[in-house]
Amino acid sequence: MMVGGGGGKHRALAAVLCLWVLMSPHSCGAARLEAGSKQTLNVQNRLKRINKKPVKSIQSPDGDIIDCVHISKQPAFDHPYLKDHKIQMRPSYHPEGLFVDNKAASSSTTKERTNPINQLWHQNGKCPENTIPIRRTKSDDVLRASSVKRYGKKKQRTAPQPRSVNPDLINQSGHQHAIAYVEGDKYYGAKATINVWEPKIQQSNEFSLSQLWILGGSFGEDLNSIEAGWQVSPDLYGDNNTRLFTYWTSDAYQATGCYNLLCSGFVQINNEIAMGASISPLSSYRGSQYDISILIWKDPKEGNWWMQFGNDYVLGYWPSFLFSNLADSASMVEWGGEVVNSELDGEHTSTQMGSGHFPEEGFGKASYFRNIQVVDGSNNLKAPKGIGTFTEQSNCYDVQTGDNGDWGHYFYYGGPGKNSNCP
Repeated sequence: MMVGGGGGKHRALAAVLCLWVLMSPHSCGAARLEAGSKQTLNVQNRLKRINKKPVKSIQSPDGDIIDCVHISKQPAFDHPYLKDHKIQMRPSYHPEGLFVDNKAASSSTTKERTNPINQLWHQNGKCPENTIPIRRTKSDDVLRASSVKRYGKKKQRTAPQPRSVNPDLINQSGHQHAIAYVEGDKYYGAKATINVWEPKIQQSNEFSLSQLWILGGSFGEDLNSIEAGWQVSPDLYGDNNTRLFTYWTSDAYQATGCYNLLCSGFVQINNEIAMGASISPLSSYRGSQYDISILIWKDPKEGNWWMQFGNDYVLGYWPSFLFSNLADSASMVEWGGEVVNSELDGEHTSTQMGSGHFPEEGFGKASYFRNIQVVDGSNNLKAPKGIGTFTEQSNCYDVQTGDNGDWGHYFYYGGPGKNSNCP
């Protein structure tokens, strides 16, 4: 049973109000009915906005429904600035120096990787040309959110701010991180190959993710962020599956932005990869290792921020007008893991980050990011300079960097959360 459904909160509020004003049982029933009806209407209106009429629908083995929606009817075009937008069907430029995996494929450290990563819904069909695959949102998805309005949004200020930690305020935001980062230059994109796992989540209102952040502005109310990676989020998806995701905000996670295609913003052009859909297969401890590559870069001609998944799938773009502090370039790039620590009963969560094992265990046991790169002002992919690392509590989740010929700049990261050194 899922905890924290929004509908239950509204019914509970109605019950409290009844007791407070000492209503008659009949009036109490009416109040509950009214609260329930309003909530149902809000949910239905939200679903109408998110779920577009499909050309075709595909039932995924994991219970998802993937709707193939005509490319011109996707949620992006609900945005007032995109009403007459001409879809850019391909980027004007790709970054030069894309890392080719030929050397890595033959390396001893990567020899256990075999099949490419897929999405589960591919087993049951594919979307036609000129459509895009969208994971259908169900009423239960919306009801699990803290409110209908906040559905599809992160909690505020969840981008890690290195070197800012006051020991007395370590878990003030409820989010913990283990990351590598660069700052102090202008960045026009970033790339990484990310090891994919299925971390265990202690509470349904917690999540565990591994992603890259493209950041602009300060860590105040003007923070702009573009994010992509994989996540396990029972609250958002209703299960513990590992899923591909994206996120964006232009005001520090307050009013703008959302996960995946749950609001207008990201323009998708690809008919094969669905944001928010389950990815498979997954890495196993001392077993086969699987990873995904994610590249985000700014098209120097049009100015839009593009995303590519793997070597073959250019997914789409965030139009440049969505952002203020990312309008020209990013001032910081981060790669790594994030979890929610809700500190139930005053104890640290046992929600895992990455594989749930510490970095020192190494390949096949700890989770990694490899071949991390940044895009410079000449649209070249290059090794990042001056990599820093950051974690709030290294006894709970940690990070260790390295570099070699095959993996370039890399790091292992993650951990089990609660343990004897992280009570």
